[in-house]
Amino acid sequence: MSGPRDGGQRLPRTRRLTRGSEIQAVLRRGKRSRTAHLDVFDSASPVACLRVGVVVPRYRQTVVRRNLVKRRLREILRREVLPRLEEAGLVLDVLVRARREAYDARFADLREELERWTDRRLSRAASSS
Repeated sequence: MSGPRDGGQRLPRTRRLTRGSEIQAVLRRGKRSRTAHLDVFDSASPVACLRVGVVVPRYRQTVVRRNLVKRRLREILRREVLPRLEEAGLVLDVLVRARREAYDARFADLREELERWTDRRLSRAASSS
């Protein structure tokens, strides 16, 4: 249920990778792409919809900084990545794992990296079909 502040803009539960077993499966079978601040894994989804997950290791950071990185990544996935992948008709599990460098990255840098990853993933899908 959406709260009054988010205006219904939450990432639906059906679109989230939340179970440890699901996350481990994507880490094992997914194709890894590296950016300056992130590792992005993607693989075919065993369910009939596109799902995303975020992993932000502690790296001796405070919980406040860790939550900030998580919120930033979820927002970028919800607003930028998911709509473009859905529009292309891809049914994937996408897992974004923050690297140590992500704690010092600006929101714009993270967004640009995930947009570039999305462009590469869409062109890979287009070339294989």
